[in-house]
Amino acid sequence: MSNKFCDLKRMEDKIKTFATYGDAGHGGITRYSLSQEAIQAREEFTKRMEAIGAEITVDDMANMYTTIPGSDPNAKRIVMASHIDSVKNGGNYDGILGVISAMEVLETIVEQNIPHKHPITAMIWTNEEGSLYPPAMMSSGVICGKFNKDTMLRSKSVLDRETTFEEALARSGYAGTVENRLNPNDYKCMLELHIEQGPILEAANKDIGVVTCVLGMINYRIRTYGQADHAGTTPMKYRQDALYASAQILTYLHNELDKLDPELVYTTGEIKCHPCVHTVIPDFVDFSIDARHEDPKVIEQVVDVINNMPKEVAKCKVDYEKAWARDTVYFDKELVEFVKASADEAGISNKYINSGAGHDAQFVSDMIPTTMVFVPSKDGHSHCEPEFTSVDQCTNGASVMLNTVLKIDAK
Repeated sequence: MSNKFCDLKRMEDKIKTFATYGDAGHGGITRYSLSQEAIQAREEFTKRMEAIGAEITVDDMANMYTTIPGSDPNAKRIVMASHIDSVKNGGNYDGILGVISAMEVLETIVEQNIPHKHPITAMIWTNEEGSLYPPAMMSSGVICGKFNKDTMLRSKSVLDRETTFEEALARSGYAGTVENRLNPNDYKCMLELHIEQGPILEAANKDIGVVTCVLGMINYRIRTYGQADHAGTTPMKYRQDALYASAQILTYLHNELDKLDPELVYTTGEIKCHPCVHTVIPDFVDFSIDARHEDPKVIEQVVDVINNMPKEVAKCKVDYEKAWARDTVYFDKELVEFVKASADEAGISNKYINSGAGHDAQFVSDMIPTTMVFVPSKDGHSHCEPEFTSVDQCTNGASVMLNTVLKIDAK
């Protein structure tokens, strides 16, 4: 089977067009799920897919499916899916590039009249980021049985703390039916193309990441308890400073975790300090520790480090609680090798890579065979306005996905 290639100019046009929906004015976008900006992006998606004769359906969580038929009407669908929503002041590639690439695959197949047996679908997942209505990966979580739908519908906007996701769903006009959901009876497998969101591919001078898994991770809350007193009248030796205690615990964690596997990554990204007044000694601090690694044994070592933290520091009590965890999710080996072969045969440089970030694909992998394709992120940036991937790299990614789909179809 000879390699097929997607159209660079068509990719560039889609990237530029979708970047206007939610343009934040300085190189990036804010496009919350089901917002007016997201509706505009959906309308553009619909217009372009209708132009190639694709059939469009929507499920009860507003996930959109556009499908071109195959020669066998009874064959299961091959779906390519990603999301169009963004974080606040995010970039023009995270999520949406996967949708643009899926569109490009369908457009290329139709334009070149490429024979195929299976129906092929480009899909939009609703509310992957969870930026306005938490949690992340909401709709794929509901569809794949990870989240309770009624609970998700009650999720409240982080902006006004009143509007619910259910209200936004009804207002959007994109609430479809349960019968249209992704399911193992009608769908053969799923592919998701995404920017890497890190520096590994660029550092290795590779244009494609052949994704093997999504890393396992844990998230804990660490808390220190002190005594609030006046900042000007309490001598240092009498203080029970919860923030100072937290700093010591955080230093302890870094020192101990750095002794573990060098592939381990860990982050404290959230800190809550009470009363957070500049004239008052903090009496309570709550901070996060997020750790990620492929090997569950390394994650167990992280938990051991947390369990063995000092229970009192700087005259402050210390405790902790597990917030949540996930095991490493491995993608379908055959699909992974189809991606690898598609890149190799097209002469596109590539390497095996894992994903440290969560994606809809990790939930779907429990339902149907799934894998991902990564393209580089300039300087490793993502979830920010400098996020960038060249149009050549984007087109390479779409071409690899196209040929992977055709390999799946031929099998």
